[in-house]
Amino acid sequence: MSQFFQVHPENPQPRLIKQAVEILRSGGVIVYPTDSSYAIGCLIGDKGAVERIRRLRQLDDKHNFTLVCSDLSQIGLFAKVDTGAFRLLKAHTPGPYTFILSATREVPRMLLHPKRRTIGLRVPAHPIALALAEQLGEPLMSVSLILPGEELPMSDPYEMRQILEHQVDLIIDGGYGGLEASTVINLAEGEPEVIRVGCGDPTPFQEHEA
Repeated sequence: MSQFFQVHPENPQPRLIKQAVEILRSGGVIVYPTDSSYAIGCLIGDKGAVERIRRLRQLDDKHNFTLVCSDLSQIGLFAKVDTGAFRLLKAHTPGPYTFILSATREVPRMLLHPKRRTIGLRVPAHPIALALAEQLGEPLMSVSLILPGEELPMSDPYEMRQILEHQVDLIIDGGYGGLEASTVINLAEGEPEVIRVGCGDPTPFQEHEA
């Protein structure tokens, strides 16, 4: 049975955030809200937890996980960020964007795209997600909470509780979630390239392409 925490979406209760992080540290899989949609997360490099998420989402080993960071300094540990990329990141984080960057050696191999050695990173504009990554002291490894056969992420925490209570260790109820994924921007090749348009406005990155 999973635990169910009702966490204030604007002022997350520190006690509950601490408890959530303890669950993560003990190998747990948690569901939590971001500024785009709800996500499933676990510790970086926790093979057992990663496998559980892959089974739950029915993902193959080519599916990219995203590292959800609390700030730019966390991104700098796990990705190679040049001056141009840094300027773009500084201007658009926190926000509903995932940035694909070349990974540093800090990133476990099982999280990398097998051919490209890239990793997706984001700093969501959501107090609960930021509080979790900050309390944890490292990014959460995450994917959107989209169940097999569905096109949209789950948005109702009570429905999540009914469906997922035996598959995850904690569901954080931060209110209804969004239904769009983040906008994905590839910065690994130099010039920004919009890979997927989601709830973040892609315009600032397309201007660079012109």
